Amino acid sequence: MQELKQEIKELIAIECDKDFRAEEISDTEPLFGSASKLELDSIDALQISMALQKKYGVTLNDSKELRRVMESVNSLADFISKTK
Repeated sequence: MQELKQEIKELIAIECDKDFRAEEISDTEPLFGSASKLELDSIDALQISMALQKKYGVTLNDSKELRRVMESVNSLADFISKTK
């Protein structure tokens, strides 16, 4: 599971054109919203979801599910591991 979390962090760092590295993302911190230090927005969410679909074959069509799944690296890893 730790390897999957690291892959997700690297994917986020690559897909989002922001000034941070994968190592700076914690497993539990919020990825979006005012509590997030990453300052990700809806465009970033779209880029991340497309990259997740390409890499892991997971699809997130429902906006409520997308928000829940993309809450943190932990929630993304849980979702991906359950769909494999």
